[in-house]
Amino acid sequence: MKKNLLASSLSRALAGALVVAAGGAFAQDPAPAAPDGAVKELDTIVVQGEISYRDRADDIAPTLSYDLEYFQRFEPLTVGDMLKRVPSVAFVSDVLEYDGAQLRGLDPGYTQILINGKKVPGAGGDRSFFVDRIPAELVERIEIVRAPSANRSGDAVAGALNIILRDAYEFDGAYVRAGALRFDDGEVKPTYGAVAAGEVGGGRLLGGFNVQGRYNPKRKFSTRFEEPGGDFVDREDQTDVRDGDDYSANVSYSRPIGTGELKLTGLYVLTDRTQTEDSIEYNDPTSTSRDNLLSVNRQIVDIDQTNLTFGLGYEFDMAGGRSEIDLGYAGFEDETFDTEEETSYDDDDTPPSFDETEGARILTDTDDTELSLKLAHKRQFTATELEFGLDYLDKARDTARQVSEVDNDVEGDPLPPYADFDRNTSTIDERRIDPYLMLSGAGQVLEWQAGLRYESTDVDVDADGDGESNDYAVLLPSASLRWNLTEDDRLNLSLGRTVRRPNFDFILPLTLEEEYGDSDFAGNPQLDPETAWGIDLGFERRLGRQGIVGVNLFYRDVTDLIEVVNTGAPSATAIGDYEEEVEEFLDENPGADENTPGYPEFDPQSFVYTAANVGDGKVYGVEFDASTPLTALGLPNTGVFVNYSWLDSSVDDEFGERRFNNQARYVYNVGFIQDLPSWGASFGASYRKQGDAELRVLAEEVRTSYGADLEVFIEKRFGENLSVRLTGSNLLDADKDEAFHKFDNAFDQFDRDYDEYELETESAGPVCQLIARYSF
Repeated sequence: MKKNLLASSLSRALAGALVVAAGGAFAQDPAPAAPDGAVKELDTIVVQGEISYRDRADDIAPTLSYDLEYFQRFEPLTVGDMLKRVPSVAFVSDVLEYDGAQLRGLDPGYTQILINGKKVPGAGGDRSFFVDRIPAELVERIEIVRAPSANRSGDAVAGALNIILRDAYEFDGAYVRAGALRFDDGEVKPTYGAVAAGEVGGGRLLGGFNVQGRYNPKRKFSTRFEEPGGDFVDREDQTDVRDGDDYSANVSYSRPIGTGELKLTGLYVLTDRTQTEDSIEYNDPTSTSRDNLLSVNRQIVDIDQTNLTFGLGYEFDMAGGRSEIDLGYAGFEDETFDTEEETSYDDDDTPPSFDETEGARILTDTDDTELSLKLAHKRQFTATELEFGLDYLDKARDTARQVSEVDNDVEGDPLPPYADFDRNTSTIDERRIDPYLMLSGAGQVLEWQAGLRYESTDVDVDADGDGESNDYAVLLPSASLRWNLTEDDRLNLSLGRTVRRPNFDFILPLTLEEEYGDSDFAGNPQLDPETAWGIDLGFERRLGRQGIVGVNLFYRDVTDLIEVVNTGAPSATAIGDYEEEVEEFLDENPGADENTPGYPEFDPQSFVYTAANVGDGKVYGVEFDASTPLTALGLPNTGVFVNYSWLDSSVDDEFGERRFNNQARYVYNVGFIQDLPSWGASFGASYRKQGDAELRVLAEEVRTSYGADLEVFIEKRFGENLSVRLTGSNLLDADKDEAFHKFDNAFDQFDRDYDEYELETESAGPVCQLIARYSF
């Protein structure tokens, strides 16, 4: 194993400097009190007196900042609902599901999700975190950080989304929130919560909770053909209902101690959800007759997920500068109980006769924890600020999977109980030590920031007792320059290197049979991370007192791209098919051997594939956003919002050139808000659309298209304490259309010899939401 000498030396030096200087930390004068006006009254959130627009961030690294008030008129339920309104964020999920945020259209694993500036674990094998887990009601603001800086983790090839939760230092007062959502099938779900903040025990305390009924009834229709333009095969009619509740709470406490400030934060999110899918297959394009029945399938998935995070931080004067110590814990637990049962009918008979009933039960338990420590120190040298520090992260991810399969061939008899389970376990332990050094300076015209970050990672993986280790390290330079052309205009230029660590599924030392058509997949624990050099060039102009408009060009050059490649070893299916062929030949030719004419030759068409660092990729695009009141047109109470992102990329796989998988070609939002001050009311609308996305992997190619999403709201304010909003979403009955090109193996994929071609449409109806807020 390689020895990370630079990491070790820097780590010891930085830690030692902080510890030695800590002795004088408590001998300084008390920290000054917060200036007047630093605390925002919560009733301004309940009853908004004016339209809110995108903020101009002070960060030198290009950052877009959106307060909760920017989104709240449309009553978003989750952070995912908020992010669908900001530039360059796309989702390739089910209709009305905004979970895996794809900044600049790249897979969620390329986007760093932070909560209060800290990483959090999630369910995804690609290290992604589903942003629909966090209720919008707990959020103070969302930051889109387009370029890297040395004092932040480098896992941000596409950029970072920083979710800032409400802070005790920022708010005062209390309010309650209650309402309901009505869905197009008549189902009604409640939503309620409360937030309170004020002075407690010499400091400031904020607490909030939220209960959100979640429901999404969808309809799916699939038609399958032998190939595009080929003969009809079968049809599937499906309903998919996701029903559950999300419970969440957050707490923040701050108080001055000595020369600094102590801060405690906590977040708890519990998801209790059931997904029920019922599908029926027919051998006719339109008929629902029993005479055309092929199968009846029901799948019920019970999901219990818990996120729990704690943070303890202390920032204080030390050695002529300002130091920071942060301890963090983030835990994620996912328990899934998945049962699928199918009754199939023999299409060789007319009408199809009963064939068999099969059932499978899969129990999955994932436990993911992260312990973190941050040590940092800042100090001023004339016009230059020096910051150095050390980030430490210890991650442990344990997964247990149990599978039981049963069947019976007697019509009407129940399935046997699920008793015999095959159990597989895996463990991933990952330790990171990341020292960094950063310099920044500011003048009236030019502001700059430059730094180095060194990230070293040690990984131990184990699957069913088979363990391996790996380690790697990357040096991540970054620099940003901001040129203040005038008081209203500024130019941003950023250059930096980022990293993406391998998917958990790719590094486990196990082999999955028929993972890609007839081909198997074997994990590769020795994978190195992908790295990317990137550049951002942006221009931003302030329009009047509140408006802002900006345009940004970006480019990423990704190296050591992780792709699925052929090992050359035959798959289990190829070996099994050959053995059956030999057995049949020997039955027909007793006493034959390999020298007998006609003896089968082993010519595999499917193989064992693995993940490897191969090739390069490029990502580029243009991002535009504007939000402003129409004061110049004599309409100061009318606010308009628009953003448009054109996204593209290029990568080579074994089948040729393509875009990065599931990257939407474009995404745009446009909307307006009309305030009616004399009536104490307002109304508005928002329209969203994203372009097609394409995916090409071994044995399958998918093209995904989405319809447009239209939302409207009407708000009435009653005095200074009560507001009521009626919101309608998905008013255009948005649908999702997918075309699946399926093959048995890579040879067939090259030759376009189809196993199946499927067209699927998924749709959902409008959702109405009535919410009331009362402050006190």
